[in-house]
Amino acid sequence: MSAPQVPNPGFVALVDAAKTRISEIDIERYKAMVAAHDPHALIDVREESEFAAGHVEGAVHLSKGVIERDIEAKYPDKNTKLVLTCGGGSRSAISADNLRIMGYTNAISLKGGWRALKVSGLPIE
Repeated sequence: MSAPQVPNPGFVALVDAAKTRISEIDIERYKAMVAAHDPHALIDVREESEFAAGHVEGAVHLSKGVIERDIEAKYPDKNTKLVLTCGGGSRSAISADNLRIMGYTNAISLKGGWRALKVSGLPIE
C-alpha cells in the first residue's frame, strides 16, 4: 500500500473554501443520527475501486466524478438529507458544496470520512 499523497496547496484552498459554505458532522454525530433512525442517505463519493474495497453497509456509491450528473435522478427531492463521505472529508466537502450550488439544502460532509467510518463500529461491507 502506498503512502497517502500530500495535498497540493490549491486543493487545500479549494477544500477550505468549500468548508466555509457547507455543514459538516463528525463520526460521533453521524453515529447518533444512525442510532436515532434519522432519515438520510449516506453517499460515498470515493472512486469505484475504493468503494469496492470496503464501505459502510447501505452506502450509495456516487463518485465525485459523477455525483453532480446523477444526483437528481437518484434524489430528486432537494431537501433530502445527504451525508457525503470520502476517504477523509475533502472530496465530500467539495461535493457537498457543489450540491449546495445545485439547490440541495441538506448536503452534509462527514469529517474523517472512510478513515473514521471503518473504526466506528458501524456495519462494513
